[in-house]
Amino acid sequence: MTKRTQRWLTIMVTALIMLFSVPAMASGSDATTPGEAVVKKEVIGFAGADYWRMVKDGEKGYTTSGWPEHDVLISVPGQTWYILKEKWMSPLGALAIFGSLVMVTLAYVVIGPLKLSKPKTGRKIKRWSRIDRALHWSMAFTFLTLGFSGLTLVYGKHFIKPIVPTEIWGWIIFAAKQYHNYMGPIFAILLLAVLVKWWRKSTFNKVDIEWFKKMGGMVGKHKGSHPSAGFSNGGEKAIFWLLIIFGFSITVSGFILDFPIFDQTRRDMELSNLLHMLSALILICGFIFHIYIGLFGMEAGLDGMVTGDVDETWAREHHNLWFDEVKDLPENQPGYEPEKVLSDKPKPSTDG
Repeated sequence: MTKRTQRWLTIMVTALIMLFSVPAMASGSDATTPGEAVVKKEVIGFAGADYWRMVKDGEKGYTTSGWPEHDVLISVPGQTWYILKEKWMSPLGALAIFGSLVMVTLAYVVIGPLKLSKPKTGRKIKRWSRIDRALHWSMAFTFLTLGFSGLTLVYGKHFIKPIVPTEIWGWIIFAAKQYHNYMGPIFAILLLAVLVKWWRKSTFNKVDIEWFKKMGGMVGKHKGSHPSAGFSNGGEKAIFWLLIIFGFSITVSGFILDFPIFDQTRRDMELSNLLHMLSALILICGFIFHIYIGLFGMEAGLDGMVTGDVDETWAREHHNLWFDEVKDLPENQPGYEPEKVLSDKPKPSTDG
C-alpha cells in the first residue's frame, strides 16, 4: 500500500468517525453531565423501556439471595418516607422546638417564677439520695447530648455545613453519628433504671387531679396557691411517664436503626426513623419546660437535685403531704449527723 493510499484511508476513517459522533454529541447536549444522555439511552436500549417501567411500578425480579427485598431493585414507596421526613417532620419539629423556647421565655417575662410565700427557715429536709441524684444527672447528660447529636444529624446541614469547611463538617457529622449510635444503648439502660427506681413515686392519684385543675399554682388565678402534693406532684409524674413512654419508643426504634441485621425491610427502617424522630422531638419539647421549671420557673426548685436536701418552707409549700410524712424522721431533725448516730449504737457483745 502506497503512502498516498494510506493518506486517503486515514482521511475517510476520520470523516466517518466525525459523521457518527455529531448526532451522539447532539443528543447528549441537554444532559447535566457530558455523555449522560448517551449512557441513559444505551442503558434503556439494553434493558428495554418496558423493563424500567415495571421496576418503577414495583415489579419484583428474581435473585438467589434470601435477604428481604433483594428482589426489589427500586423502592418507590421510599419517596413517601423522604417527603414526610424532609418536607413535614423536620420543619414542623424545628418549629415545635423554637416555639417551646419562645413559650418558656414568655412565661418567665410575663408570668415570672413561682416564689415561696414565706422565707426559708434553714431547716433541711432530706429528699434525694446520692444514688437518685447520680441517676438523674446521668440521664440528664445522656439525654441532652443525644438530643444535640440527633439535632445535628437532622438540622446540621442547614445551620452548620454552610459556615464551616467541608473537612470540618465531615468530622462533625461523623462524630455526631458515632456518638449517637454508641450512647443510645446507655440511654436504654438508664431508662430502665429510672423506671425501676421511681415508678412507685410516680403513680397518679386523686390529689394529682386537683393539682392539674389549679395548674400547679403556677399560672392564672391559682398562682401562688401551692396545691397539695405527695413526694411527686402531678407535673413531675407527667414528665416521668412522658420520659418512660417516648423513651421506650426511642429505644426500640433506635435499636432497629442501629442493628439492621434482623431481616428489617426498608419499610421497617423508614417507619422506625419517623417514630424515632417524632418521639425525640416530643421529649425535647417536654424537657425544655422541665429544665425551665428547675432552673428559672420555681424558687429553690433545683436545690434537692444538687444537694439532696430541700428547705422546710419549700417542702411544706410544694409537697405538703410528703412533708407531713417525713418531718419527724430522725434524719430531718436539726443537728442530725449520720456518723454520730452510727457511733452511738450499742456494739454487739463479744463475750462467749
